[in-house]
Amino acid sequence: MPETPDTPAPANAPARGADITAERPVVVLGGGPAGLTAAYLLAKQDKPVVVLESTDMLGGIARTEVRDGYRFDLGGHRFFTKVKEVDDLWHEIMKEEFLKRPRQSRIYWNDKFLEYPLQGMDVIRKLGPWELSLCMASYLWAQIKPKGREDTFEEWVSNRFGKRLYNHFFKTYTEKLWGVPTNEIRAEWAAQRIKGLSFFSAARAAFFGNKGNKIKSLISEFNYPRFGPGQMWEQMAKDIQEHGGDIRLNSPVTRLVTDGQGTVVRVETAGETLTPSYVISSLPLRTTVGIAEPEAPVEVRDAARGLRYREFLTVLLVIEDEDLFPDNWIYIHQPGVRVLRIQNFKSWSPYMVPEGSTDAAIGMEYFCFEGDELWETPDDQLVRMASAEIEKLHLARAAKVKFGFVARVHKAYPIYDEKYAERVATIRRWLESDLTNLTQVGRNGLHRYNNSDHSMLTAMRAVDNILLGTHHDIWSVNVESVYHEEVHDSENPYANDPETPAMNAPLASEH
Repeated sequence: MPETPDTPAPANAPARGADITAERPVVVLGGGPAGLTAAYLLAKQDKPVVVLESTDMLGGIARTEVRDGYRFDLGGHRFFTKVKEVDDLWHEIMKEEFLKRPRQSRIYWNDKFLEYPLQGMDVIRKLGPWELSLCMASYLWAQIKPKGREDTFEEWVSNRFGKRLYNHFFKTYTEKLWGVPTNEIRAEWAAQRIKGLSFFSAARAAFFGNKGNKIKSLISEFNYPRFGPGQMWEQMAKDIQEHGGDIRLNSPVTRLVTDGQGTVVRVETAGETLTPSYVISSLPLRTTVGIAEPEAPVEVRDAARGLRYREFLTVLLVIEDEDLFPDNWIYIHQPGVRVLRIQNFKSWSPYMVPEGSTDAAIGMEYFCFEGDELWETPDDQLVRMASAEIEKLHLARAAKVKFGFVARVHKAYPIYDEKYAERVATIRRWLESDLTNLTQVGRNGLHRYNNSDHSMLTAMRAVDNILLGTHHDIWSVNVESVYHEEVHDSENPYANDPETPAMNAPLASEH
């Protein structure tokens, strides 16, 4: 179903949102970027709204952890978007608290830093002419051989880069990220995150320049809240409350009770019951199905149980008198360690460390499944492991680690496996027939690997549908979007561009 952003309500229609009252507010499930955006826009229009957040912090995976004056951005969040209305909202919230920050990321591979995006002479120095020749031969073979099916991540990437580059820069990293073989990850994830790859065009740009500026580069700078992304959610929450909205922490939803005719009539937590006019939910689809009463049909419950998620934990370290690297983060393609990516928070903002501190505040990122060995490892052991790995990578000495702690995020990444699209479609059909006053938004709410800007956009569209009577298809937001850190034509900066420079596209997960 295509999105119809400009479809107004009929001229003789009753006022939209007239049924939203203090007794029947809009109930927002989840206090992450999507949920808070919905609540903010509703509160600005003086609509009663209640946000129910299951934890004691706002922001979800985009929150900022604070310890002894050091600030840690879970996942790393560059505030750059091609969606102007989202960018306008960011600046409306942050005002002068947005900093312009330089963008830098590199790949750490074979004990070497590779510039990212790749640069010709740097590639020659680091890979060497022989290995580079083998990669080019592998690429050329991929171009002339029959393509065959492209159902999996492995097939999709190998057809565009060749097997050798796939094995060097995609296979190991992606399998550490997702915890499953790349032949079990659907091609849709690759198409969404690393769209329109062309090895030859990137190589030409790297070695011979970018004539006519035909190849768009990644952004060179981005906006960032002075004290990390959590500052945005804290300010947004304050604004919501000043407009009369209600935010309740430590309030996990236990039941969504429907009247059997397609309307959610009660939202229950452990301590209270709310009667909603509308429900905007960023809960994982599996959770929404699981708390519905009456129970969803068996095929919907089976579909929900089959959805898979990847958990995320960060070991946060303060390292004495060190400035490890200038990058915002580095991708770790090095064998022999479990860490996938390392953040340097001082490179995000100098205010992420206490004034006058010469220490480094870093985040060692690990991916796992809830209940597995890594997830269940005690925090002190994880801190020791991360300290040992930072030394094994020759980036710092373990003895210089002053202290560390661990932050865990449940259901951080929806997995695109072989059955996910079919399962999501089954759940969507049920939602649209049995919970007609409930709208799912956000990353887990739609089981789509959205960044914060697109998660917020889904909430903006949901509010439009409620208040303006538009008919946006929330599920279509970001279906055809290109990678969010590409620089586009200045005359049309928000258009979808079907071509992304090869090897400028992410070799790993961006957040």
